[in-house]
Amino acid sequence: MEKGPGLYTDIGKKARDLLYRDYQTDQKFTLTTYTASGVAITSTGTKKGDITFGEIQTQLKNTNVTTDIKVNTDSTLFTTVTVNEVAPGMKAILSFVVPDQKSVKAEIQYLHDYAGITSSIGLTANPIVNMSGVIGNDVLSLGTDVSFDTATGNFTKYNAGVSFTNADLIAAVNLNNKGDSLVASYYHQVSPLTSTAVGVEMTYSFSTNENTLTIGSQHALDPLTTVKGRVNNYGKATALIQHEWRPKSLVSLSAEVDTKAIEKSTKVGLSLLLKP
Repeated sequence: MEKGPGLYTDIGKKARDLLYRDYQTDQKFTLTTYTASGVAITSTGTKKGDITFGEIQTQLKNTNVTTDIKVNTDSTLFTTVTVNEVAPGMKAILSFVVPDQKSVKAEIQYLHDYAGITSSIGLTANPIVNMSGVIGNDVLSLGTDVSFDTATGNFTKYNAGVSFTNADLIAAVNLNNKGDSLVASYYHQVSPLTSTAVGVEMTYSFSTNENTLTIGSQHALDPLTTVKGRVNNYGKATALIQHEWRPKSLVSLSAEVDTKAIEKSTKVGLSLLLKP
């Protein structure tokens, strides 16, 4: 168990990862190679229906500075520069997108034994200011996440969350979408030896009075093969099998079906990740 409450994005993350991470209904191929100087180059191709989307990402690490440069088939360039350990527990991040001149953003993250703070600001004339903070420890934490638009003088986002962590379970409650959406999640580790775990997420919308309940689980068939599955109260079921056929190289097969219209709704996704 890690020390400290982490960042706001860590609230409910275990349950979200179990229920949603790695599932997909597209065909995706990812290849990572390394140059002699240690530069990592990752090429990704994704096919969504009849549309193929590609991107190339380059990562360069030099002491405590990491630079990520990514370009996609839309001729959009994403750049992120991360400076770790600016001070004990603190990192600085500068990011921007070309050709979007308003995308330049500076961010500071700070982790303490009893607090986690993230603050970012757009480097424009009328920036959007984001700030999130968590207080507590590795058992109980309480946090909030807000965004303020200095151009309009309005809050564009304000969320809050609380998390409780025990030896083998994590329970979290988030109030999102300016107080309109309540999300409660639960993660329970059944067996560490087989990576067996179950997760539950319930979302309630105050404006529409709608509930969404999602239940999922995962289990390692062997040290290299993991299966996952989830289903929600609308009858949509998804399954995943992931195999590490060589170190750091994964092949994943996903299938999604609407049990109320099986003959029309079946979707299959394939992902292949290769690393030397």
